[in-house]
Amino acid sequence: MTMMESLELVSANKSFDGWHKRYRHRSRALDCEMVFAIFLPPQAETQRVPLLWWLSGLTCTDENFMQKAGAHRLAAELGIAIVCPDTSPRGTDLPGEHDSYDFGSGAGFYVNAIREPWKQHYRMYDYVTEELPSVVRQHFPVNGRESISGHSMGGHGALIMALRRPGHYRSVSAFSPIVNPTQCPWGQKAFSGYLGDDAGSWTQYDACELVARGASSQPLFVDQGEADDFLEEQLRPERLEAVCAEHEHPLTLRRQPGYDHSYFFIASFIEDHLRYHAEHLNKG
Repeated sequence: MTMMESLELVSANKSFDGWHKRYRHRSRALDCEMVFAIFLPPQAETQRVPLLWWLSGLTCTDENFMQKAGAHRLAAELGIAIVCPDTSPRGTDLPGEHDSYDFGSGAGFYVNAIREPWKQHYRMYDYVTEELPSVVRQHFPVNGRESISGHSMGGHGALIMALRRPGHYRSVSAFSPIVNPTQCPWGQKAFSGYLGDDAGSWTQYDACELVARGASSQPLFVDQGEADDFLEEQLRPERLEAVCAEHEHPLTLRRQPGYDHSYFFIASFIEDHLRYHAEHLNKG
């Protein structure tokens, strides 16, 4: 990132005395134009603030969390900025990119693709862990303390990024994460498409596999709705629970009766997650 590169403001809305803003920029990692959202709490007017990354799920954009989660009020109180990237490259129009909801557009799975034609653009792991943080640090008053969270595919992204980068994030949490994507239909479809047929290369993007190999001792905080339609086939939180128990990896897994996969679930428990992250972000 150089001083010559710039952001284009797409929209700005005052919210709880802070600002929700959307920006467009040219991504070098993804080789396309990207839009991301940031909530800046009122404290950011006078000081640098800690940052929470939120990674969204299949079919989502930067807008879902910001509009539906109800996070701004408490984030403003706690003095936490929130950044929401998009969930895939946009505008590339690759063959078959828009054919299904769980692969291609809106379904980047936070991996670095190595298979044609995806590898030129579908490098969401590098975009979220390297390029976009550089952009944010240059343009906004953040203090270098970061945590990460997400939902479903984004919960998967949050878990693997924290486990692969020990010490980088002060805390990690997830709602309804895909914890073992190498062993579920969503993950197998995405990984074979982006990474090829060598299943061994998939494990670097699988939270259960990363815990098993001792990639990090990062404590994990997960909320899962028990009425989630994707619980048994795609999410399988009991697999994360088992591998964490086997390897003595710290895990808080809360099963929430009656809750589904929607943003009603996220909005119901987002306060717990924000306070959890604030506690870690504000430690000395």
